[in-house]
Amino acid sequence: MIRVLLLLLTFLAHPLLAATSATVETRTLTARVITASEGVGDGVSTLQAGLSLEMAPGWKTYWRSPGEVGLPPELSWEGSENVADVALAYPAPTRFTAFEIENFGYGGEVVFPLTVTLAEPGAAAHLALRADLLVCAELCIPETVEFELSLPAGGGVDAENAGVLAEWVARVPVGGAEAGIALEAAHLDDTALTVRLRSDRPFLDPDVFPEHRPYGAFGKPDIRLGEGGRVLWAALPVLGPGEGALDLTVVDGARAATLAAPLDAVAPAPPGQGAGLFWMLGLAFLGGLILNVMPCVLPVLSIKLASALQAQDRAPAQVRAGFLASAAGIVSFFALLAGALIGLQTVGVAVGWGVQFQSPVFLAAMTLLMTIFAANLLGFFQIGLPGFAMTGMARRAGREGLSGDFATGAFAAVMATPCSAPFVGTAVTYALTADPLRALGIFLAMGLGLAAPFLLVAGRPTLVRRLPRPGRWMKTLRLVLGAMLGAAALWLLTVLAGSAGPNVALAVGAAALATFGALALRRQAGLVSLGGLGLAALLAIAMPASEPGRDAATGLWQAFDRERIATEVAAGNVVVVDVTADWCLTCKVNKRLVLDAEPIYSRLMAPGMTALRADWTRADEDIAEFLRENGRFGIPFNAVYGPGAPQGIPLPEILTAGAVSEALDAAR
Repeated sequence: MIRVLLLLLTFLAHPLLAATSATVETRTLTARVITASEGVGDGVSTLQAGLSLEMAPGWKTYWRSPGEVGLPPELSWEGSENVADVALAYPAPTRFTAFEIENFGYGGEVVFPLTVTLAEPGAAAHLALRADLLVCAELCIPETVEFELSLPAGGGVDAENAGVLAEWVARVPVGGAEAGIALEAAHLDDTALTVRLRSDRPFLDPDVFPEHRPYGAFGKPDIRLGEGGRVLWAALPVLGPGEGALDLTVVDGARAATLAAPLDAVAPAPPGQGAGLFWMLGLAFLGGLILNVMPCVLPVLSIKLASALQAQDRAPAQVRAGFLASAAGIVSFFALLAGALIGLQTVGVAVGWGVQFQSPVFLAAMTLLMTIFAANLLGFFQIGLPGFAMTGMARRAGREGLSGDFATGAFAAVMATPCSAPFVGTAVTYALTADPLRALGIFLAMGLGLAAPFLLVAGRPTLVRRLPRPGRWMKTLRLVLGAMLGAAALWLLTVLAGSAGPNVALAVGAAALATFGALALRRQAGLVSLGGLGLAALLAIAMPASEPGRDAATGLWQAFDRERIATEVAAGNVVVVDVTADWCLTCKVNKRLVLDAEPIYSRLMAPGMTALRADWTRADEDIAEFLRENGRFGIPFNAVYGPGAPQGIPLPEILTAGAVSEALDAAR
């Protein structure tokens, strides 16, 4: 508060150093001119300024191509001193309906970035602006607002205004190459404009704004996506003929691009999603197959390995049935997961791959299940638990029979979700941007990939007999496998500490240890295990969650701030964003082997580099929105921003030093 008062006193004592003009208020809007600097620095030839408009509720003003009706802003700089030229930039528009006609413009707040070129660099300047605006709601009112602002030689930077301008400059459409959007075809006849575009990442919520000056006007587009959302086809009815060149502005969330649109003789056909769907099904299957060797799944597969060693003397039909049951458990879980995600997405809940690991209750229950499985492998009990929910999974996974095989497969699928193998992120993104039927197909293909080793043994049951014959060595192996599950339980406790704080993790760990001890003493295994599960879940719900430890906002990695990306890029810096979580093992591998290792670490420490780390261990809507803007529904996600790539360069899920270095060079 003291700093604000001192700043106000400074402005009162030195009115010429103001970086903001007087505010003009009308019935429909509040307007002012802002600048990023409080004066003209030595040798400075251009100034960054902005026309800031805040419309009254329900009122809107227009883009440079307003649609069928409306007028764009008209600016006059007559009376300005030491001003050679002023360039006006338009942020990406939105579509709104006025008088049952589609129009393009802005509601709420908009800042039009202005680049002021000085006639005499470094000398004082006086800005005199007259803006003629058309503002519409149920009726349209022409508004004229006038401003004057003097900037003396010298002066510093207005950090607040500079941040506002950086935010709105980032909303100005860039070229297609910078945004990762390319025009494949465009056709215009008397009835419709038809276009086809391709993106380097899936479109999420796109819109198309054509400009066919001076009189061209188009209706609302029919937009269809194909090839996993990477191809956009749109048909727009012609409402008024235009002349000259055609431009397209494509807006998709936070990114926007303007592209020249040379016309083709033949209209592009709507995307045939069949070929793209089969390709994505193959990627989903491959991603599921790779999940088998990820560290999330290996501890659970030890349960199946132990049962396979005991199945060598069984008939081939029995072995086949057991492994088919495990495969069915995997595929069933993926079908249920697809249904849950589609349902949640339909009602507007943010969903993503592995987000259940943000739930303390889920983590507590999984920790206890791992403990129970470890006790079973160590030979402490062989009696199952009551058959319901996840407790039923624990019961049957510890017993022989098809129900135990089914539960083992389902539990392996559950443990696969915090891992993001290659192709998994692409497949999940496609699924969550496609219709429900295609989404279900993608998840089932991923489940079949994870189940492929089980299906292989089911197809050739004699493979089990190639394992070493049972003997005393099996006792040692069971100890090793039990230790693997115990290590998995400890890892889940560390994730719980990051999600709910150390107090909850210690309490659940104590419950797990007590359960393990009771099972070791062979005391009422079913009752003890069920009690342990209930106690752990109750502790996770009842105990107050303390703030977990986070990556320090000092040194190389700083706390994530979406708005800071645009500010740093506007200042000429390169920004690296790392979205991670304690439960994401792939993220940890990326950090250990690439991001926090040489040569990338030294490059990120260099001047002009900003490293931001977003911790998604706990649910965070700001991070979730950032992921959605970039077409992602899971982590790891890494992107590089800079003057050469203001829209960002997304990196692959499995990082390499070469890929990161190439992105840093391109962004700079």
